[in-house]
Amino acid sequence: MALITLVAGARPNFMKIAPIIHQLLASMDSLPNLKYRLVHTGQHYDQKMSGDFFEQLHIPSPHVNLGAGGGSQAEQTAAVMLAFEKELIANRPALVIVVGDVTSTLACTITAKKLLIDVAHVEGGIRSGDMTMPEEINRIVTDSITDHFFTTSKLANDNLISSGVPQEKIHLVGNTMIDTLIANQPRFSRPEGEVFDRLEKRKYFVLTMHRPANVDQQEKLKAMIDAIMMVTASMPVIFPVHPRTATNMRELGISYPSLHMVDPLGYLEFNYLVENAFAVITDSGGITEEASVMNVPCLTLRDNTERPETITLGTNELVGTNPDNLKPFLQKLMKGEWKSYQGIPLWDGNAARRIVDKVIELYI
Repeated sequence: MALITLVAGARPNFMKIAPIIHQLLASMDSLPNLKYRLVHTGQHYDQKMSGDFFEQLHIPSPHVNLGAGGGSQAEQTAAVMLAFEKELIANRPALVIVVGDVTSTLACTITAKKLLIDVAHVEGGIRSGDMTMPEEINRIVTDSITDHFFTTSKLANDNLISSGVPQEKIHLVGNTMIDTLIANQPRFSRPEGEVFDRLEKRKYFVLTMHRPANVDQQEKLKAMIDAIMMVTASMPVIFPVHPRTATNMRELGISYPSLHMVDPLGYLEFNYLVENAFAVITDSGGITEEASVMNVPCLTLRDNTERPETITLGTNELVGTNPDNLKPFLQKLMKGEWKSYQGIPLWDGNAARRIVDKVIELYI
């Protein structure tokens, strides 16, 4: 029997891992030796950040939840490693599949490799070049010891090759997050509530900010919100807010009639808002991918990106972290001069099938 262990820990992981699980389940019908085990590290334990995703994306319940949420990054890394080591000793797989670039990705990769278990990294090879981001450190360390890489773009392949990874370990498959988007797009649903009932298609913005550089420094947060509200032409701005950011907003007394701070939304509800928005303003990498494929203008509040294909072929532009940079981008948007989605190779909804086909070839 070949056991494949899949690791999910934070909200983006669930979107990336769901189609792989669905494809494994489909393949198990004809391959009785193929088994999988889903490990939820518990890195995100809020219901909206975790539980709802399993229900909405039709992911079977995890075989185990390691309960390693909370604490500093070092504490969380240690907690995941301690718990995952016990899991691997009790249920030793042929392969561990990790996704993305969160703390769980790094911690589980190190733990598996020290037990001499192969690791495959979904989204291997992406780089921002920004070592101030914990995610960049996670990517580099994970990729330095991984056995197989499932990549989203040729640029990711090039990054790996330039770091000395043999070509035969690199597999260009596409983007499993887009698999999830395409599969669930017909099920997107308007969130419940008076705020959402009043929204008109293409006449509101969706705003997300979560990176510490943008939300933890109160003066910078206020300057960014003020700049956004000055240039959004009184259109409603829907801002699903992390509790920590909400606290900072309240302490700063930030309030605008057209700014609607709402609780975090489920996957189907949030992407309904994105699909129908005039534009998205965000500091999230994953949202730039989804907005591009849905051909929704996207303004990224970062100085760099690990997903440059969303700029060259998608609808994304790097605004930067200086609030003064926003105005010319918004003026271009208001004039109807924004670029359209050009199509990114292999972002076609079939990445998980390519991944599972390669896993079967290598391990079954």
